[in-house]
Amino acid sequence: MTEMLKLPVLPLTDSVVLPGMVVPVRLDEPETQAAIDAAGSGADADADDAKTQRRVLVVPRLDGRYAAIGTVAVLEQIGRLPNGEKAAVVRGERRAKIGSGVTGPGAALWVEAEPVQDAQVTGRTQELAKEYKALVVSILQQRGAWQVIDSVQQTADPSALSDLAGWASYLDNEQKAQLLAETDVTRRLELLLKWTKAHVAEQEVSEKIAGDVREGMEKQQRDFLLRQQLAAIRKELGEGDGDESEDDYRTKVENADLPEHVRKAALAEVGKLERSSDQSPEGGWIRTWLDTVLDIPWKETTVDTDDLVEARRILDADHAGLDDVKERLIEFLAVRSRRGRKGLDTVGGRGSGAVLSLVGPPGVGKTSLGESVAHALGRKFVRVALGGVRDEAEIRGHRRTYVGALPGRIVRAIREAGSMNPVVLLDEIDKVGSDFRGDPTAALLEVLDPAQNHTFRDHYLEVDLDLSNVLFLATANTGENIPGPLADRMEVVTLDGYTEAEKIAIARDHLLPRQIEKAGLETADVEFSEVALGMIAAEYTREAGVRQLERGLAKVLRKVAVQLDATSPEDSESERPVHVDADALVTYLGRPRFTPESAERTSVPGVATGLAVTGAGGDVLFIEATKMDGEPGLTITGQLGEVMTESVSIALSYLRSKGLAGDLASKKLHVHVPAGAVPKDGPSAGVTMTTALASLASGRPVKSSVGMTGEVTLQGKVLPIGGVKQKLLAAHRAGLTDVIIPKRNEPDLDDLPESVRGELRVHPVADVADVLEIALEPAREHVSAA
Repeated sequence: MTEMLKLPVLPLTDSVVLPGMVVPVRLDEPETQAAIDAAGSGADADADDAKTQRRVLVVPRLDGRYAAIGTVAVLEQIGRLPNGEKAAVVRGERRAKIGSGVTGPGAALWVEAEPVQDAQVTGRTQELAKEYKALVVSILQQRGAWQVIDSVQQTADPSALSDLAGWASYLDNEQKAQLLAETDVTRRLELLLKWTKAHVAEQEVSEKIAGDVREGMEKQQRDFLLRQQLAAIRKELGEGDGDESEDDYRTKVENADLPEHVRKAALAEVGKLERSSDQSPEGGWIRTWLDTVLDIPWKETTVDTDDLVEARRILDADHAGLDDVKERLIEFLAVRSRRGRKGLDTVGGRGSGAVLSLVGPPGVGKTSLGESVAHALGRKFVRVALGGVRDEAEIRGHRRTYVGALPGRIVRAIREAGSMNPVVLLDEIDKVGSDFRGDPTAALLEVLDPAQNHTFRDHYLEVDLDLSNVLFLATANTGENIPGPLADRMEVVTLDGYTEAEKIAIARDHLLPRQIEKAGLETADVEFSEVALGMIAAEYTREAGVRQLERGLAKVLRKVAVQLDATSPEDSESERPVHVDADALVTYLGRPRFTPESAERTSVPGVATGLAVTGAGGDVLFIEATKMDGEPGLTITGQLGEVMTESVSIALSYLRSKGLAGDLASKKLHVHVPAGAVPKDGPSAGVTMTTALASLASGRPVKSSVGMTGEVTLQGKVLPIGGVKQKLLAAHRAGLTDVIIPKRNEPDLDDLPESVRGELRVHPVADVADVLEIALEPAREHVSAA
């Protein structure tokens, strides 16, 4: 039977004592002092009693409750701690189950305690003890506690090994109390393995995190040290191209000539830069933004010329013709000059900028005109290519939240120009696209609106930018492709193309000297006659502009260069200058490609010559009609659009209603427009369709010298159409002498060059009957010819 012990209770509220532990206990509570006093009260008794009296039952009292099992401990020493507090040293011996209270000396609580015997050690207990010992040793090795490792390895008893966990710092008092209360050694080891493995896993994660943090801090410290060393080296070398400091930016912003709202925004960004760390990526973004703001010429402008005569001379020297554009620019310059003299340049916060749209076929000089305008006005010039742009951010800029954000093309153009009143050429504005990234033409609405662009706000800058003094010149091939709201904000100036005389002048004064230089020749090496230049413009090219003309000149000059280099120096000298005339052109360029064909095409009834406008300018259009036996019906070919197809039906209905259709109602009809690979549409071919069908019905051919254009109604009225100037220029190029146009288009003749108007007989008509009277050959002549 187990011996019952009578012991005073030493309660501990902040620690747990397991068997084998030697711990100091502060005597700062009455209960602990009473227990120690009671344990030492039998010091003068006999040896056995004294041994018993110097023991205490150390019991954990957690959350105000006593544990059911305590530790029988021996009072080893009573004294004071280094700070002067009274304390006692106790050594735990074994577990004991707390029994009932008993009486004893002093004020301590005395209880009966029944010692607890450890269970028999089994094979599993030994395995658990071995595993736990290895785990504890690995933890101690990481900490470098080699003396403790020796003590652990020398502990063979599984119960004593498990009680060593009382020293483990990673176990809380609740867990240690649970170990004290567990009398089964196997169960204690299982609990310890579970808790220790969890601690090891937690330590591994903590060490990994700590390692990552330490590695990052070491890298930051290394980068900081290297930057400081680099700055010191640059300072010693006297180099000033290093990174700008925050103080430098603040000084730059304060000294820069910025508008007040821009200065305020820039200083706010400098403040953010000063508060950010050197390693923060935001610092780089702020520096880029500040550099962009400081590069913009906020208050820099160029002085416009006041000499209108000199400005017109410059425009005439650079470009032949284009009088409409030149007159509009001279008007702009005159108004600008008068406003400047009266101090009205910035009334209402709006400058005297302008937005012009140059619409015309390729090769007429729209793009080169922009640079010429800047030269004439004394302004800076910058070109913004818009062809194929599909992203709205290209115009308005990217927001600074994106990596690699940049200002839009408008801001970059102003920065590149170096002044706030440049000439900005928006090239190919009709070829701007749109997709899921936005519509750039919608962003251009604010840029090109004179009532709004004095407060243009780029997404990247996020400050107002005044564009009201900028002269915007937009170029386009076809005005139909420009959205209506955008076209409404621009003043459209149409460039319809050059006459043959203007092309000859351009070739002689501009193209020929440039191509002679490119070919490596001298002016004295070659000589072109006026007839040769005219033939290249009229018979080897057929265009509204002069690009093909320039290529023809280049081809001739290359052959001339070969001719001169292929002979001996003496013979070459005697051949200079090489004369290029009409006969020589056949040698250099081959036979003419474009010859008048109207007489040949209209020699039979049913063929009429129409006039049309394409993206490349005006052109002639032949419409053919024929009839044959078979089931009555109408066939239309030539890739005609819906409107043009309806014009054929309208023409046929009109002729039938007026009794001019002859036997067409009983015949199978076929109407064809050659150049079948090219889509065609529009109502302006109505009178040509009617004339071709009337010629077929009457058997009277259409006069070969007549071209026509106009929309026709069922009542035979001729309605106005567009592109009259381009169509008349095309008729002139094709060798036509008579042109029929709607009477309501008569005012458009004022835009026609005088030289062309003198060579064309223009017939304004209001009724289709007048068209047929002018266009068809007389019936008697046709009969006599038959």
